[in-house]
Amino acid sequence: MRTMILTLAAFMSCLFANAQTRYTAWDSLALTPPMGWNSWNFFEAKVSEQVIIDMADAMAANGMKAAGYRYLVIDDHWVAGRDKHNQLIPDPVRFPHGMKYLVDYVHGKGLKLGIYSDAAMLTCGGVTGSYNFEEQDARTFAAWGIDFLKYDYCNAPEDVATAFSRYSRMGDALKKCGRPIVYSICEWGQRKPWLWAKAAGGHLWRTTWDSRDVWESHDANLTGIMEIFRQQEHLAPYAGPGGWNDPDLLMVGLYGKGASSSVDGRFKGCTAIEYRTHFALWCMLAAPLMVNMDLKRISPEVLQLITNPQLIAINQDALGKQATTVLQRNELQVLLKPLQDKSFAVCVFNRAASGQSFEIDLKKELDLWQRFNITEVWSGKPVKALKGTLDAHDCAVYILKPGQK
Repeated sequence: MRTMILTLAAFMSCLFANAQTRYTAWDSLALTPPMGWNSWNFFEAKVSEQVIIDMADAMAANGMKAAGYRYLVIDDHWVAGRDKHNQLIPDPVRFPHGMKYLVDYVHGKGLKLGIYSDAAMLTCGGVTGSYNFEEQDARTFAAWGIDFLKYDYCNAPEDVATAFSRYSRMGDALKKCGRPIVYSICEWGQRKPWLWAKAAGGHLWRTTWDSRDVWESHDANLTGIMEIFRQQEHLAPYAGPGGWNDPDLLMVGLYGKGASSSVDGRFKGCTAIEYRTHFALWCMLAAPLMVNMDLKRISPEVLQLITNPQLIAINQDALGKQATTVLQRNELQVLLKPLQDKSFAVCVFNRAASGQSFEIDLKKELDLWQRFNITEVWSGKPVKALKGTLDAHDCAVYILKPGQK
């Protein structure tokens, strides 16, 4: 009997160790927030093989790949239906060579290809989804060489239990498909996915409705950048290596040229300062960095912003901490993000519609009592203190490295 118990204990220990190894490998697919490009907003239903080829060429050549951007994600409208074996078929006009051809092209550029589906019979765009075909579709994605799946929730039941079940089914299917595929749960935050999405297999999970290309929309159903930013408060405990809060795509560089992000031209885009602050805040939040502009026509100023090495280092820091608000005063909001090397990233954000000066006392207001060497991110120059003047909606970002006592 004792031998049997010991054998059973050893067997269970082995199973547990294998499970731990398997899930550790799964979690390791997103140890830092994914960085890339998504076809939504700018291309929407016009996404095609040629669009992806053009974006891959641009990303590989313009410095984005060197800065850490890897994923090119094909969003909705790519599916033409299923064949007689129920296998998904790409639209034959817009994707004439099929997905395997496109994957090989993107991989040849040293980049990764993502794809989109939905946890219902139909996607948000009304084409074929993956409900009841999770295992078959996961195997299909793996056979094509797909690296990333954005999984939406249009046309699905509203309750949390069903959402968890449907997302878990695809999560389990991806884990068994034989290929490492980053799993993006696009549930829009309505059922608090930060509480359950990682258990369903997710590597990132949307926390809000779709973002619109406007600083502030004042519309609960058409969320602007500031509405989304405010919704990230108190979510920091749920983000970290292997699983990330996702406040949706970056609007940076669209300037009102998106379709759904501009809602029939209602939203004309943001200013260059607002886009700069938008990108800096998303970096502080350890958010996935997914742009969705036309990379062939990206301006030098926008390219310089989204490839800023210090901001990207803040976003991709291995400690994986999401910034939290540590001070609010006179429309100034100060965010603090601990970094792996014991440094801190600090963002001083002017929420006001007019400019204002600031001076932050590290000890009394931020409770930071060490001696620090401080670098201001926009200039890359050392500074003595956190003080200056900010235009409306602007921000200053600093790196605080512990100095000698």
